[in-house]
Amino acid sequence: MTQIDEISNLTPIQEFYSGTNIFITGGTGFLGTILIEKLLRSCNDISTIYILARNKKGKNLQSRIDELFDDSIFDRLKKEFPKFRHKVVGIGGDCSLPDLGISQQDRQVLINEVSVIFHVAATVRFDEKLKMAVAINVRAPQDMLKLAHEMPHLKSMVHVSTAYSNVPNKVIEERLYPVPVDSKKLILMAETLGDNVLDNITPMVLDKWPNTYTYTKAVAEDIVRQDGLDLPIGIYRPSIVVSTYQEPTEAWINNLYGPTGVCAGAGSGILRALHANSEVNANIVPVDMCVNSLIATAWDVGVKFENSKKSCNKYEIPVYHFESSNDQPLNWGRFMRLSYSHGKKTPSVKAIWYYTFNLYKNYYAYLIATIFLHYLPALFVDGALLCMGKSPKMLRIYKKIHKFTSVISYFSTRTWIFQSSNVQKMIERMSEADQKIFFCDLKKLDWNKFFATYLRGIRIYLLQDPIETLEEAHIRWNRLYWLHQGVKALVAFLLIRVLWWILSTVFIY
Repeated sequence: MTQIDEISNLTPIQEFYSGTNIFITGGTGFLGTILIEKLLRSCNDISTIYILARNKKGKNLQSRIDELFDDSIFDRLKKEFPKFRHKVVGIGGDCSLPDLGISQQDRQVLINEVSVIFHVAATVRFDEKLKMAVAINVRAPQDMLKLAHEMPHLKSMVHVSTAYSNVPNKVIEERLYPVPVDSKKLILMAETLGDNVLDNITPMVLDKWPNTYTYTKAVAEDIVRQDGLDLPIGIYRPSIVVSTYQEPTEAWINNLYGPTGVCAGAGSGILRALHANSEVNANIVPVDMCVNSLIATAWDVGVKFENSKKSCNKYEIPVYHFESSNDQPLNWGRFMRLSYSHGKKTPSVKAIWYYTFNLYKNYYAYLIATIFLHYLPALFVDGALLCMGKSPKMLRIYKKIHKFTSVISYFSTRTWIFQSSNVQKMIERMSEADQKIFFCDLKKLDWNKFFATYLRGIRIYLLQDPIETLEEAHIRWNRLYWLHQGVKALVAFLLIRVLWWILSTVFIY
């Protein structure tokens, strides 16, 4: 029996989506994939979901949509509602192009049909070039708002931002912040200046923001503030989104971003040091709970906009923080303890070394640790590879790893205070049935239960290591443990010999 079968009538949120045509950008990404699955499964009365997608790696639009539904994450949907495919329509486009790269014919279809928009698309690369970051994260939202203004049936639009869009502020409230730049001038500059010039001035443009991602997300919010005044629109700011907690299956994930990459690197034995403060909040949220609150947010925005029209009050664009630092705090120290305690139960046969991971609050201590735990072992392995006539690779791998961890360290060494009451107030307005179907109350999240599956998901979905190899993995894990102990003993022996030689040289001679 499905969730909907358990309830005789549609819930308020299901009623809101009943018969609607929904337009989603970023639908082929991590968050967008779970959003599409959840809408099709728990709001089965929707009419159509239009997904913006571009041709990629030689695959046309239809191939990309078909490939999306080949993923195992849709297995439950196929079982419960096998006849769903006709509800999904691909729209050719590209958020890096003007007007979202949508043809005039498709644009007219969207204008005539769509009543709910989820603008999820973004480049989430923190080191993205300014030109591309502005095109996707700033110009695309502006073009989306222009399109939204032409839609006569629009009843809700949610712009997905990030909880870290306003990091220059230590206290981040659920409100819109001004930015020290004219968005239209920024777009013009990014479109007209050459790559080399933009690269040179990027640090000056970013000012107090650490990277192009958070900066362009802040500018996009300012565009919503300016151009979205007459629209039923809200801004949704999730923190760091990780694997599924409960649905449609536990532990599903398809990317190595942020803390997930740390867990994968530490579990495989290649990452042994991270610049992080163990007391700082990791601020992760499960993607299924994030999507549930996003779906509820669109409903809440629609209700608020209608109420403002009925009462003739000015509509204030609401901002929703979905982050765990208030309702279910998890600092980096506990994050790594839970990762280790559950990760050792499901080790991978692809691990190259035993788990030897530590957090270093002091940057200089971290640098020293990377020399002894990363670079010296890498030099030893690369030297051995050269002696065998093979190409060295470990130093190159660690260069990429340190580029990845340097991005994380900005967030793992700093603390922000998030004021996050709007989602909790929204949950209180949701019916009891909706609270069950669209479960998003972080106060009820059990981190111990989450990590029990999170590490298994990393093993299966990211390391491509099926659970059937678990017995073999435990044998390998034990061997790596004793090898690790042997290397530690050898290093200790050599250090004692060197110390003895120094003392003998000084005091005997």
